[in-house]
Amino acid sequence: MTASTSPSPETSPDASHALHSPVIAWFEEHARDLPWRRPEAGPWGVMVSEFMLQQTPVSRVLPVYEQWLARWPRPADLAAEAPGEAVRAWGRLGYPRRALRLHGAAVAITERHAGDVPREHAQLLALPGIGEYTAAAVASFAYGQRHAVLDTNVRRVFARTTTGVEYPPNATTAAERRLARALLPDDEATAARWAAASMELGALVCTAKSPDCARCPVAGLCAWRLAGKPAHDGPPRRGQTYAGTDRQVRGKLLAVLRDAVGPVPQAVLDTVWDEPVQRARALDGLVSDGLVEPLAAGLYRLPQGTPTGTPTSPSASTPAS
Repeated sequence: MTASTSPSPETSPDASHALHSPVIAWFEEHARDLPWRRPEAGPWGVMVSEFMLQQTPVSRVLPVYEQWLARWPRPADLAAEAPGEAVRAWGRLGYPRRALRLHGAAVAITERHAGDVPREHAQLLALPGIGEYTAAAVASFAYGQRHAVLDTNVRRVFARTTTGVEYPPNATTAAERRLARALLPDDEATAARWAAASMELGALVCTAKSPDCARCPVAGLCAWRLAGKPAHDGPPRRGQTYAGTDRQVRGKLLAVLRDAVGPVPQAVLDTVWDEPVQRARALDGLVSDGLVEPLAAGLYRLPQGTPTGTPTSPSASTPAS
């Protein structure tokens, strides 16, 4: 079977159960002690971690996560501040629109759910900035519910152990979702543990570049390993370049605005990148994404909006959502 072939959703109960026990037992022994896994993190801590961990390694997330929860221990605490403060506190985690989306989710939680992260999957999915993966992850990790949680690590584990290919498709497919549901334990608590365990296995053992099959608790069952570890022959895997891209320019512009105590003149922003066309395009993109507010006289600042609970006036900005 090649990497371009969709994984079969047909998985026998016996095959599923054979994977569950060893992977969960491995997780019990080897899981990292991460702050969002501790009981005191609560649903809000889990949600914050899920936003931050998207496309960002744990080592970079940890210090920002700790600072974020110390400053904003509840959704209402974040919602009461301007969205620009979320962008500022996001620092150099990358993909800063996640900060605006998390702020928008905090506002919605405060206004719709009395400040408590909702338990129901449909309510989570209805929050701004929450997609299929994040809703399932919060419901599973925060509330112990039974949901298929498909991140990159889990998809890679399933591709290798069950489908027999080195890498999953570039984008999540319907066949992968069917497979994930077929592999899901029936019991809610076991399903939630399986979701966390399969994710950790992909992060620590069944890694993208250097899978450590000698440490894998299901190496003897892995279809890819048993097939002789056939090389990936599907579409090329997407790389993530950074140097010289608009992303780099946007990051440099945001760094100046994050460090500033007030609005920043255009002339100061012009010093961060020599190429004027790319610099202007990056700045326009930041404004279009709501990450930067243009003011009169060529000044720019992080978005202010109107914090939730603050009376609005005719001249007040609209809250971020």
